[in-house]
Amino acid sequence: MKAKKWISMIAAGAMAISILTGCGASNTTPVRKEETQTGETQRLEDAAETEKFPEGTVASAELEGSESEKMQDSKTLVVYYSASGHTEDVANTIAGATGADLFELKPAEPYSSADLNYSDDNSRVSQEHENEGLRDVELATATVEDWDSYETVFIGYPIWWGIAAWPVDGFVEENDFTGKTVIPFCTSASSSLGESGELLKKKAGTGNWLEGIRFSSGVSEETVQEWVESLGL
Repeated sequence: MKAKKWISMIAAGAMAISILTGCGASNTTPVRKEETQTGETQRLEDAAETEKFPEGTVASAELEGSESEKMQDSKTLVVYYSASGHTEDVANTIAGATGADLFELKPAEPYSSADLNYSDDNSRVSQEHENEGLRDVELATATVEDWDSYETVFIGYPIWWGIAAWPVDGFVEENDFTGKTVIPFCTSASSSLGESGELLKKKAGTGNWLEGIRFSSGVSEETVQEWVESLGL
């Protein structure tokens, strides 16, 4: 009886071990397999995505495409010379309202505050006013990239002694305005537009020059925008 009892106990123990082993195998093996498959799948997907869109190329392509479209669509240019910032403010407002490109005229030898002291007879600007031969102001650059693509050109300047500030003259004389609509604008404390636009038109010799407008030095953005809208560009 004791022998049979021991045999029964040994058989029961062996069966329990077999069941536990089977359960352990079924609980662990599928998890490791699933993790391996998931990791491998993700690795393959990442590799395929990298091959399709190499790092940095998507963003670069989108930026280049956007810049290219902007260049193609841009048909208006705002050219300006600003002595004290007032003309620059107006130029920026016009560019913002029209989506135009900007081109600032910079003298190769910039004007200092002392140079622009109109009340000083010995200042640079006063000497240039008295001696017309000194008004041939060299510009850092007068060449606009892709100039031929622009159909409308705004030209801005301050008024100096009733005429356009002469740093603008060199640009107008060196560029061909054939087929372009040219719109002068100026800023001043009190002087009117006068003949400044007409004189620039004569210097250019080409282009369809409109009458233009004069803005006070402290003109508001709203006033400038209203004028731009009235042009129907």
